[in-house]
Amino acid sequence: MARPAGPGRTALLDAGTALADRDGLRGLSVNAIVAAAGMAKGSFYQHFPSRRDFVVALHRRYHDELTALVLAAVEGLAPGAERLRIGVDSFLDACLDTKGTKAFLVQARTEADLLEEVRKRNAQVGALVAADFTAMGRDMPDETAHLLVAMVADLSLQELSDSGPRRDLRAALFALIRV
Repeated sequence: MARPAGPGRTALLDAGTALADRDGLRGLSVNAIVAAAGMAKGSFYQHFPSRRDFVVALHRRYHDELTALVLAAVEGLAPGAERLRIGVDSFLDACLDTKGTKAFLVQARTEADLLEEVRKRNAQVGALVAADFTAMGRDMPDETAHLLVAMVADLSLQELSDSGPRRDLRAALFALIRV
């Protein structure tokens, strides 16, 4: 059973985030993580039963941080076009500014240990976005939200590759969804 958050667990997660940012998810061996955290290998297993549990915890922490940033940006806004546009921009900006985006947003889609986590997170975000499409009177809001989540993830990858916002692609995305 994993222990609750504490300094050791936080140090391991911080080290894992730095390694994932630098080397991707495949660079997250237990040996590399404990070396980067300056801890003994046994300490890892006091906090996480397995590497898989560690990677899931990292993925959740990353997305919890992103979600908090986006929710703060749209706080107080009613569902609709403005909230959707601000939410998408905030998410994309946060992806550029947050360590580990390539690993936790892009590589996670092909990491067997994270596929269920990705599916759950996409469904949660899709439900929020569907409320915006519903408020805008759009047909098929759930399906459109599902597709938007995928498009925004792809746009995030483009922006990471270009090391900055792609205003042209953001404008095209907003034109496509008419916001």
